[in-house]
Amino acid sequence: MTIPALFDLTGRTALITGSSRGIGKAIAHRMAEHGANVVVSSRKADACDAAVAEINAAVGREAAVAIPANIASKEALQALVDRTIARFGKIDALVCNAASNPYYGPQAGISDDQFGKILQNNIVSNHWLISMVAPAMTARRDGSITIVSSIGGLRGSTIIGAYCISKAADMQLARNLAAEFGPSNVRVNAICPGLIKTDFAKALWDDAATLEQATRGTPLRRIGVPDEIAGLAVFLAAKAGAFTTGQSMVIDGGATVV
Repeated sequence: MTIPALFDLTGRTALITGSSRGIGKAIAHRMAEHGANVVVSSRKADACDAAVAEINAAVGREAAVAIPANIASKEALQALVDRTIARFGKIDALVCNAASNPYYGPQAGISDDQFGKILQNNIVSNHWLISMVAPAMTARRDGSITIVSSIGGLRGSTIIGAYCISKAADMQLARNLAAEFGPSNVRVNAICPGLIKTDFAKALWDDAATLEQATRGTPLRRIGVPDEIAGLAVFLAAKAGAFTTGQSMVIDGGATVV
Protein backbone atom coordinates (compact mmCIF):
# COMPACT_ATOMS: atom_id res chain seq x y z
CA MET A 1 0.00 0.00 0.00
CA THR A 2 1.32 3.43 -0.97
CA ILE A 3 0.68 6.09 1.66
CA PRO A 4 -0.16 9.55 0.26
CA ALA A 5 2.73 11.93 0.96
CA LEU A 6 0.54 14.30 2.97
CA PHE A 7 -0.17 11.56 5.52
CA ASP A 8 3.04 9.52 5.33
CA LEU A 9 4.67 9.05 8.74
CA THR A 10 7.37 6.64 7.56
CA GLY A 11 10.52 7.02 9.64
CA ARG A 12 8.76 9.16 12.24
CA THR A 13 8.43 8.19 15.90
CA ALA A 14 5.26 8.84 17.87
CA LEU A 15 4.97 8.60 21.65
CA ILE A 16 1.36 8.20 22.79
CA THR A 17 0.31 8.08 26.44
CA GLY A 18 -2.75 6.16 27.57
CA SER A 19 -2.44 4.06 24.43
CA SER A 20 -3.11 0.53 25.64
CA ARG A 21 -6.83 0.97 24.96
CA GLY A 22 -9.50 3.34 23.70
CA ILE A 23 -8.62 6.51 21.82
CA GLY A 24 -4.90 6.20 22.53
CA LYS A 25 -4.70 2.69 21.08
CA ALA A 26 -6.66 3.75 18.00
CA ILE A 27 -4.21 6.63 17.45
CA ALA A 28 -1.21 4.32 17.88
CA HIS A 29 -2.72 1.81 15.45
CA ARG A 30 -3.43 4.38 12.74
CA MET A 31 -0.07 6.11 13.11
CA ALA A 32 1.66 2.74 12.74
CA GLU A 33 -0.52 2.01 9.71
CA HIS A 34 0.72 5.28 8.21
CA GLY A 35 4.35 4.26 8.66
CA ALA A 36 5.33 5.57 12.10
CA ASN A 37 7.16 3.80 14.85
CA VAL A 38 4.91 4.07 17.89
CA VAL A 39 5.50 3.82 21.62
CA VAL A 40 2.52 2.42 23.48
CA SER A 41 2.45 3.58 27.09
CA SER A 42 0.10 3.22 30.05
CA ARG A 43 0.50 2.13 33.67
CA LYS A 44 0.07 -1.62 33.14
CA ALA A 45 2.78 -3.50 31.26
CA ASP A 46 0.54 -6.42 30.29
CA ALA A 47 -2.02 -4.07 28.72
CA CYS A 48 0.74 -2.30 26.78
CA ASP A 49 2.14 -5.62 25.57
CA ALA A 50 -1.31 -6.76 24.40
CA ALA A 51 -1.87 -3.54 22.47
CA VAL A 52 1.57 -3.77 20.86
CA ALA A 53 0.92 -7.34 19.74
CA GLU A 54 -2.44 -6.32 18.26
CA ILE A 55 -1.01 -3.30 16.42
CA ASN A 56 2.00 -5.15 15.02
CA ALA A 57 -0.18 -8.02 13.81
CA ALA A 58 -2.52 -5.56 12.11
CA VAL A 59 0.18 -3.57 10.29
CA GLY A 60 2.41 -6.54 9.50
CA ARG A 61 5.63 -5.17 10.95
CA GLU A 62 7.30 -4.45 14.29
CA ALA A 63 6.02 -0.89 14.39
CA ALA A 64 5.02 -0.64 18.05
CA VAL A 65 6.91 -1.10 21.29
CA ALA A 66 5.64 -1.02 24.86
CA ILE A 67 7.12 1.32 27.47
CA PRO A 68 4.86 1.42 30.55
CA ALA A 69 4.79 4.59 32.66
CA ASN A 70 2.70 6.20 35.38
CA ILE A 71 1.94 9.75 34.24
CA ALA A 72 1.63 10.90 37.86
CA SER A 73 5.38 10.33 38.33
CA LYS A 74 7.78 12.85 36.85
CA GLU A 75 10.59 10.30 37.11
CA ALA A 76 8.53 7.71 35.23
CA LEU A 77 7.77 10.19 32.46
CA GLN A 78 11.44 11.09 32.11
CA ALA A 79 12.29 7.40 31.89
CA LEU A 80 9.61 7.00 29.21
CA VAL A 81 11.17 9.77 27.14
CA ASP A 82 14.70 8.49 27.69
CA ARG A 83 13.79 4.92 26.71
CA THR A 84 11.93 6.12 23.62
CA ILE A 85 14.93 8.13 22.45
CA ALA A 86 17.29 5.24 23.23
CA ARG A 87 15.12 2.95 21.09
CA PHE A 88 14.29 5.24 18.17
CA GLY A 89 16.72 8.18 18.39
CA LYS A 90 14.11 10.94 18.56
CA ILE A 91 10.45 11.76 19.14
CA ASP A 92 8.70 13.41 16.19
CA ALA A 93 5.13 13.36 17.48
CA LEU A 94 3.91 13.42 21.06
CA VAL A 95 0.28 12.65 21.88
CA CYS A 96 -0.72 13.40 25.48
CA ASN A 97 -3.81 11.23 25.72
CA ALA A 98 -3.73 9.72 29.22
CA ALA A 99 -6.14 11.25 31.72
CA SER A 100 -8.00 10.57 34.95
CA ASN A 101 -11.52 11.18 36.19
CA PRO A 102 -12.12 9.48 39.55
CA TYR A 103 -15.29 11.42 40.44
CA TYR A 104 -18.80 11.81 39.04
CA GLY A 105 -21.13 14.21 40.81
CA PRO A 106 -21.61 17.85 41.82
CA GLN A 107 -18.52 20.00 42.33
CA ALA A 108 -19.31 20.43 46.03
CA GLY A 109 -18.88 16.71 46.63
CA ILE A 110 -15.41 16.21 45.20
CA SER A 111 -12.61 15.50 47.67
CA ASP A 112 -9.35 17.40 47.63
CA ASP A 113 -7.51 14.21 46.68
CA GLN A 114 -9.83 13.56 43.73
CA PHE A 115 -9.62 17.14 42.50
CA GLY A 116 -5.86 17.13 42.87
CA LYS A 117 -5.50 13.87 40.97
CA ILE A 118 -7.54 15.19 38.06
CA LEU A 119 -5.51 18.40 37.82
CA GLN A 120 -2.22 16.54 38.23
CA ASN A 121 -2.82 13.84 35.65
CA ASN A 122 -4.74 15.89 33.11
CA ILE A 123 -2.75 19.13 33.18
CA VAL A 124 0.50 19.03 35.15
CA SER A 125 1.62 15.68 33.77
CA ASN A 126 1.06 16.95 30.22
CA HIS A 127 3.15 20.00 31.07
CA TRP A 128 5.92 17.78 32.44
CA LEU A 129 5.99 15.47 29.44
CA ILE A 130 5.88 18.26 26.88
CA SER A 131 8.70 20.03 28.73
CA MET A 132 10.79 16.87 28.41
CA VAL A 133 10.13 16.37 24.71
CA ALA A 134 9.93 19.91 23.31
CA PRO A 135 13.59 21.02 23.66
CA ALA A 136 14.83 18.44 21.14
CA MET A 137 11.96 19.27 18.80
CA THR A 138 12.70 22.98 18.90
CA ALA A 139 16.40 22.31 18.38
CA ARG A 140 15.58 20.26 15.25
CA ARG A 141 12.91 22.79 14.23
CA ASP A 142 10.48 19.95 13.69
CA GLY A 143 7.80 18.31 15.77
CA SER A 144 4.12 17.92 16.56
CA ILE A 145 2.51 17.86 20.00
CA THR A 146 -1.14 16.91 20.39
CA ILE A 147 -3.11 17.06 23.64
CA VAL A 148 -6.33 15.05 23.77
CA SER A 149 -8.76 17.41 25.49
CA SER A 150 -12.57 17.13 25.42
CA ILE A 151 -15.68 19.09 24.54
CA GLY A 152 -16.15 19.05 28.31
CA GLY A 153 -13.70 21.94 28.32
CA LEU A 154 -16.17 23.97 26.24
CA ARG A 155 -19.31 23.33 28.30
CA GLY A 156 -20.54 23.42 31.85
CA SER A 157 -21.19 20.15 33.65
CA THR A 158 -22.98 19.15 36.84
CA ILE A 159 -21.32 15.70 37.02
CA ILE A 160 -17.76 15.94 35.66
CA GLY A 161 -16.94 19.53 36.51
CA ALA A 162 -13.34 19.06 37.63
CA TYR A 163 -12.58 16.97 34.55
CA CYS A 164 -14.03 19.73 32.38
CA ILE A 165 -11.89 22.32 34.15
CA SER A 166 -8.79 20.26 33.40
CA LYS A 167 -9.74 19.88 29.74
CA ALA A 168 -10.31 23.61 29.34
CA ALA A 169 -6.83 24.10 30.78
CA ASP A 170 -5.41 21.65 28.23
CA MET A 171 -6.77 23.80 25.40
CA GLN A 172 -5.09 26.85 26.89
CA LEU A 173 -1.87 24.87 27.35
CA ALA A 174 -1.95 24.06 23.63
CA ARG A 175 -2.51 27.72 22.72
CA ASN A 176 0.26 28.96 25.00
CA LEU A 177 2.78 26.42 23.75
CA ALA A 178 1.82 26.93 20.11
CA ALA A 179 2.73 30.60 20.54
CA GLU A 180 5.94 29.69 22.36
CA PHE A 181 7.18 26.90 20.07
CA GLY A 182 5.87 28.19 16.75
CA PRO A 183 8.97 30.20 15.85
CA SER A 184 10.90 26.92 16.11
CA ASN A 185 8.46 25.17 13.75
CA VAL A 186 6.95 22.97 16.48
CA ARG A 187 3.18 22.72 16.37
CA VAL A 188 0.88 22.20 19.36
CA ASN A 189 -2.82 21.41 19.07
CA ALA A 190 -5.68 19.92 21.06
CA ILE A 191 -8.23 17.38 19.94
CA CYS A 192 -11.60 17.71 21.66
CA PRO A 193 -13.67 14.54 21.37
CA GLY A 194 -17.31 14.36 22.27
CA LEU A 195 -18.71 11.25 23.94
CA ILE A 196 -16.73 8.26 22.67
CA LYS A 197 -17.43 4.60 23.40
CA THR A 198 -14.43 3.83 25.60
CA ASP A 199 -14.00 2.15 28.95
CA PHE A 200 -12.91 5.55 30.31
CA ALA A 201 -16.29 7.11 29.45
CA LYS A 202 -18.39 4.04 30.26
CA ALA A 203 -20.21 5.78 33.12
CA LEU A 204 -21.57 8.26 30.57
CA TRP A 205 -22.77 5.83 27.88
CA ASP A 206 -23.41 2.47 29.56
CA ASP A 207 -26.78 3.54 30.98
CA ALA A 208 -29.50 3.51 28.31
CA ALA A 209 -31.29 6.59 29.67
CA THR A 210 -28.07 8.61 29.90
CA LEU A 211 -27.04 7.54 26.41
CA GLU A 212 -30.42 8.51 24.96
CA GLN A 213 -30.20 11.91 26.60
CA ALA A 214 -26.66 12.42 25.32
CA THR A 215 -27.52 11.59 21.72
CA ARG A 216 -31.06 12.95 21.40
CA GLY A 217 -30.01 16.41 20.26
CA THR A 218 -26.77 15.44 18.51
CA PRO A 219 -26.98 15.79 14.71
CA LEU A 220 -25.50 12.34 14.07
CA ARG A 221 -27.73 10.82 16.79
CA ARG A 222 -24.97 8.59 18.16
CA ILE A 223 -21.76 8.61 20.13
CA GLY A 224 -18.39 8.10 18.51
CA VAL A 225 -15.87 5.27 18.49
CA PRO A 226 -12.11 5.61 19.15
CA ASP A 227 -11.09 5.17 15.52
CA GLU A 228 -13.06 8.28 14.60
CA ILE A 229 -10.58 10.35 16.60
CA ALA A 230 -7.44 8.70 15.24
CA GLY A 231 -7.55 10.27 11.77
CA LEU A 232 -7.20 13.79 13.13
CA ALA A 233 -4.19 12.72 15.22
CA VAL A 234 -2.55 11.36 12.05
CA PHE A 235 -3.31 14.61 10.23
CA LEU A 236 -1.74 16.71 12.98
CA ALA A 237 1.42 14.60 13.07
CA ALA A 238 1.84 14.49 9.29
CA LYS A 239 2.77 16.93 6.55
CA ALA A 240 -0.95 17.56 6.04
CA GLY A 241 -1.04 19.40 9.37
CA ALA A 242 2.13 21.43 8.83
CA PHE A 243 0.32 24.79 8.98
CA THR A 244 -2.01 23.91 11.84
CA THR A 245 -1.11 25.03 15.35
CA GLY A 246 -2.75 26.39 18.48
CA GLN A 247 -6.11 24.90 17.57
CA SER A 248 -8.70 23.03 19.65
CA MET A 249 -10.35 20.80 17.08
CA VAL A 250 -13.73 19.32 17.95
CA ILE A 251 -14.87 15.83 16.90
CA ASP A 252 -18.25 15.32 18.53
CA GLY A 253 -20.87 14.31 15.97
CA GLY A 254 -22.15 17.86 16.07
CA ALA A 255 -23.00 17.90 19.78
CA THR A 256 -21.64 21.41 20.35
CA VAL A 257 -23.43 23.02 17.40
CA VAL A 258 -26.95 22.58 18.73
